[in-house]
Amino acid sequence: MNSKKLFFMKKKGLNSTWKKIWHFIWEDNSIWSWIVNIILAFILIKFIVYPGLGLALGTSYPIVAVVSNSMEHNGLDFDDWWNVKINQYSEYNITKQDFNDFILKNGFNKGDIIILKGSSPADLEVGSIIVFKTYRPDPIIHRVIKKWKEGDNYYFQTKGDNNAISINFEERISEDNIIGRSLFKVPYLGYIKIWFVDLLKVFIK
Repeated sequence: MNSKKLFFMKKKGLNSTWKKIWHFIWEDNSIWSWIVNIILAFILIKFIVYPGLGLALGTSYPIVAVVSNSMEHNGLDFDDWWNVKINQYSEYNITKQDFNDFILKNGFNKGDIIILKGSSPADLEVGSIIVFKTYRPDPIIHRVIKKWKEGDNYYFQTKGDNNAISINFEERISEDNIIGRSLFKVPYLGYIKIWFVDLLKVFIK
C-alpha cells in the first residue's frame, strides 16, 4: 500500500470519527450527550466568554450573581420605599432627588445578574453601585453613600439599600479593593448559579 493511499484512508477514518463525535454532541438525545453539552458550555463560558467580556469591560468580574436580599426594595414603589428609608440617608446628606437620580434606584433582587465595568476610583460617586472584596470569600455589591480622599487614595462607605446601616467592613473601603461598578441588571438569571451551588452543597454533605 503506497503512502498516498494510506494518507487518504487515515483522513477518511478521521473524518468519520469527527462525524460521530459531532452527532453525539449535537444530535444524540442520550443523558451522556446532555452531560457533555453542559460541560462544554461551562468550559466555553468560563474560559472564553467570561475572560473576553472581562477584557472588554476592564474588570476580572464582569458578571456577578446577586446571592442576598441586601439590595431589595421589598416590592415597594420608590416613593413608599423612600418614606421608610429617609432617616437612614439624611445623615449622609442624600436627598430623595439625589437617590432618584442614582443608578438602579429601585435596587435589585436576589437571583439577578449584574453586569460590571472597571472604573477609576475618581469616577465613582455617591450613588454608584460597586463590587468590592472583603475578608469574605464572595465579593459584596452595595451602593456608595460616602466618598472621601486621604492623600492620593480614595475611600468609600457603602450600604445595602435593604440594610438599616453599613456593616463594619464597608465603612472604609480602600480603592484597591474595588472590583468594578454596576452597569445594568439582568433579572433572575443568577438563580442558575445559586441553584447549582445549593446542589453542590447537597452532594458535598
